[in-house]
Amino acid sequence: MTRILITGGGTGGHVQPALCVIAELRNCQPNVSLLYIGSAAGIEAKLAREADVDFAAVSVGKLRRSSNGVRGLLTSQNAMDAIRIPVGILQSLAAVRKFRPDAVLGTGGYVSVPTIVAAGILRTPVLIHEQTVTFGLANTIAGRFATRIAVSFEDSLAELPGGLRRKAFVTGNPVRRECFDGDRTAAVSRFGFDHADDGLPCVYVTGGVQGSHKVNDAVRGALSQLLARTRVLHQCGSADAAEMYDVKGALSDQFRGRYVVRPFVERDEIGDVYALADVVVGRSGAGTIAELAALGKPSVLIPLEPSAGDEQRRNAQRLADAGGAIVVRQGDLDAASLVDAVQPILDDRDRRAAMGASLGPLATPNAAADIANALLALAYGHTH
Repeated sequence: MTRILITGGGTGGHVQPALCVIAELRNCQPNVSLLYIGSAAGIEAKLAREADVDFAAVSVGKLRRSSNGVRGLLTSQNAMDAIRIPVGILQSLAAVRKFRPDAVLGTGGYVSVPTIVAAGILRTPVLIHEQTVTFGLANTIAGRFATRIAVSFEDSLAELPGGLRRKAFVTGNPVRRECFDGDRTAAVSRFGFDHADDGLPCVYVTGGVQGSHKVNDAVRGALSQLLARTRVLHQCGSADAAEMYDVKGALSDQFRGRYVVRPFVERDEIGDVYALADVVVGRSGAGTIAELAALGKPSVLIPLEPSAGDEQRRNAQRLADAGGAIVVRQGDLDAASLVDAVQPILDDRDRRAAMGASLGPLATPNAAADIANALLALAYGHTH
């Protein structure tokens, strides 16, 4: 039996690629034994268990940087992290020894570092995956212990030091299988839209798992203009949910039926969401960008500012340069700028089709399978 250990987390952007690879591993190796290691308090604990993967928690910590330089490092939080990191490595060593994996997959985030270091110490083959163009600090450290490095963008290779570049290969960023399984007609009923409005396009608005207050504010102000020509499916996050439900309640009967607001979208719903969406409005994290490209969905993107390495702006610009997205700066976002960006796309079916088609060259639909195959090759080499 092949034994694969997975680690990575802190954000959904680090966990989702791991879950995609897990699905591919199970597809090609039904008897594969899996263990996920991360933080007990992290989103990875919840998502791994929902995916029916055994989970082990270890202590994790990170240094928090500050504009004050060295003084910014001398904090009580960092003092605690200075203790947590070696404790996490010792816990990871025990977990790796007990599980005896044939290979390890790391998908980034500081939670992955103790396990990758432990695997390296025990000479277990390690494959890490980087979702963004610029390597984060966690994967920069992990790369020293990695046997192979999968990157999402060709641009990343030039930014790697020579020692890491020799281990690297391009796969793209894995996309959830569920994204491709939706049905537009079923989605209308699932989300409670009126079939009398089926001739209208639909805008899917998302601020990510936690939502975005800035995006929600713009939607609130733009709703009346948008609902005159489209349906809106709005994933607003839990913090603003009550307020956005009040906004829905204040709409006219006609417009209320065209607006569906949800705190979050479940994993088994995302395919129907994308099947229904003609235009996507949202942030430009690496996972979102990969999904939009794979599905050929035109978008209006509002990059998070600031983001590490200016990644979200770079992600959004990559789609805009291809012709598949319009970018609105976060500082410029309001109701008027949102309507100005979305309206021309909504009003031109041919433009929507052209924008979607332009994303084809950026799509990497086989990323999860390529990573799974590389991981199994490492595992096979380790056991034979």
